Amino acid sequence: MSTVTELPSPLTLVPRAQAGDEQAMNHLLNHITPYVSRICRSITRDDAADATQEALLAIYRGLGTLREPVAFYGWVRAVTVREAVRTARRFGEEQTCSEVESHHQANPLDAVHITDVLDRLSRPHRQVLTLRAYGLNEGERAEVLALPVGPVRSRLFRARRRFQEAWQPSAA
Repeated sequence: MSTVTELPSPLTLVPRAQAGDEQAMNHLLNHITPYVSRICRSITRDDAADATQEALLAIYRGLGTLREPVAFYGWVRAVTVREAVRTARRFGEEQTCSEVESHHQANPLDAVHITDVLDRLSRPHRQVLTLRAYGLNEGERAEVLALPVGPVRSRLFRARRRFQEAWQPSAA
């Protein structure tokens, strides 16, 4: 008869995984896979499996660079978004961000309208709004998009303006 043992928390697994404990690394990766997959699916949709695999590999390879275990989830989010955007670029089409849609669940039609508006934006504008929706700061967005901070700021400004213009139909 087997007993169910509770796994240690990710915050206790991180230092062990960084020290080379393979079992801790496996538990950690298994624990975050649904979270990573959800983020990748919202950015890449059809290529989510590839993006998830790339993100988990980047997390595995880069875990040693994480200095503070308490920053683990934020670091995982940043790595995952970066890898999902790379995958979307590699396979061509950036998809809309369901996290943006989820902020407006009071009216289910809002999610449909948000998706429609985002689909009408240019790919660079969708990208910057998606990254903003995931809470990446200017520096992180610039790093993911491989652009200086200045162009990222102006792109976000223009993307917000285009979104507002498309969201509010003209009064004609």
